[in-house]
Amino acid sequence: MADRNDHSPNGPRHGQFILGACLGEDVHVAGVLNFLRLAEEQAGYVTEFLGPATPVQRIVDVVKEKRPHMVAIGYRLGPEAAAVLLGALARSVRSELAGVIAIDGSAIRWVFGGTPPVAEEARATGLFEAAFSGEEGIDHILAFLRGKVSSGVAVRWPDSLVERIAAKKPYPLIRHHFGLATVEQTVRGAAEIAEAEVLDILSLGPDQNAQESFFRPEEMDPRQDGAGGVPLRTPDDLRRIYEASRRGNHPLVRCYSGTRDLVKMAAMYKATINLAWGAVPLFWYSVLDGRSNRGLEQAISENLAAVAWHADQGIPVEMNESHHWSLREAPDEVAVAAAYLAAYNAKKAGVRHYVSQYMLNTPAGTTASMDLAKMLAKIDLIESLHDGDFTTYRQVRAGLMSFPTDPNAAQGQLGYAIWLGMCLKPHIVHVVAACEAHHAARPGDVIESCRLARGVINSCSAGLPDPAADPVVAARRRELVDGATHLLDEVKRLAPAGCPDPWTDPATLAAAVRTGLLDAPHLAGNPHAAGRVRTRIVGGACRAIA
Repeated sequence: MADRNDHSPNGPRHGQFILGACLGEDVHVAGVLNFLRLAEEQAGYVTEFLGPATPVQRIVDVVKEKRPHMVAIGYRLGPEAAAVLLGALARSVRSELAGVIAIDGSAIRWVFGGTPPVAEEARATGLFEAAFSGEEGIDHILAFLRGKVSSGVAVRWPDSLVERIAAKKPYPLIRHHFGLATVEQTVRGAAEIAEAEVLDILSLGPDQNAQESFFRPEEMDPRQDGAGGVPLRTPDDLRRIYEASRRGNHPLVRCYSGTRDLVKMAAMYKATINLAWGAVPLFWYSVLDGRSNRGLEQAISENLAAVAWHADQGIPVEMNESHHWSLREAPDEVAVAAAYLAAYNAKKAGVRHYVSQYMLNTPAGTTASMDLAKMLAKIDLIESLHDGDFTTYRQVRAGLMSFPTDPNAAQGQLGYAIWLGMCLKPHIVHVVAACEAHHAARPGDVIESCRLARGVINSCSAGLPDPAADPVVAARRRELVDGATHLLDEVKRLAPAGCPDPWTDPATLAAAVRTGLLDAPHLAGNPHAAGRVRTRIVGGACRAIA
């Protein structure tokens, strides 16, 4: 890095110069230093900090001498004292720095950071281009530093997943699902959540009637309207929700796929909500889980056709597959093998950008070390598929069944799960509201849980231990990779002679379920699966015992 004290016109030209200081008697330097650190590390600025409790006249004198591109002022004491100091600063700037410009000839920009009431006093002076109060997301500050925001108003929020990930890097995007019992409630809630600017992706959850029978309304059971999500019945319902979310930070929007008519549903989502990405299973939404009456081989074929449709449209894909096995207490090796099969099929279908979900805390009783080992084993296999045409994005989330009903304990579980997920260096954090074990998330619940998540993410971003360095994690990781690889080889052996690719062949994949190569205890009694395996949590891992 260039010498921070060399700011002459002939000095370094690779980054603009920010001068920072805490004003008056304030010694709370963390906010200003964090802003300067972000500016250096994420936006290429050169910075200098004058220190705590800096008098107004010293700030003015140094600005006059060094002519920075930007001056960042911090103050976190009382608003009454702030009003006096900030007023004095504004008057001095206007009288003593009139006509003083930055070293490159541009106007000097002034920004402020402090508590919400003090930020209001800063705005009242008219001096500051932006006044940050700590209520903003990190994406706001990054957008400002990277020139995407002027006077605190976003010029353009990225409207595709890949762009949004790049814009917020190195911080992950925040996703939350949402869907209330009526369309009207969901429209109002989407607007409230977007205005709060706490998430990047609003994931709509339709009710089961919509997922299974949107295009067959005569089959819907009206007693089930609104059960499990919003009762979407027309494309206009989706358009209204999407338009309501076009405010605040304009979150991306996606919607759970249909359990039938997957391609028709996806095409409607693309036309109405600018679908951020599609989520399609490999084996599920079939007679295997009862969410549709499709036979297993038929479901696999239709699911893969839906994946291929998304690929043709250039829409990223998530195959929400692996955690379905773990939710049914399958051995960890089965979950790892299923994760690879899903990603492999997505790549073969032409998907370029793949969202790989890592659901933690599942099954119940899984310990942190064994959870990380299982997810790292999945990452090893999935990311071995990377090449110039196939990239994956890691998405972590808490397991829904891990949440207690007590609200305080549930908030603790959410914080723990996000901390654990951050060890995997995710691109997306899928937040599950802490209230979900008690009731479906309302707008206030979504906002509260996303703010909690943001606090954990910001703390974790300073650095975390490397789970791969833990010998217990490393040993289990190798064991799972070996076990899953063996399972995948056995699946290949089921294929008939001449099958060009057993791992993408619906008949072979269905046979893997029927014969019990891919099996889970919860499938007992299902005529379309073996249902023979028995598992227990042993040493924090889900292992087959019979």
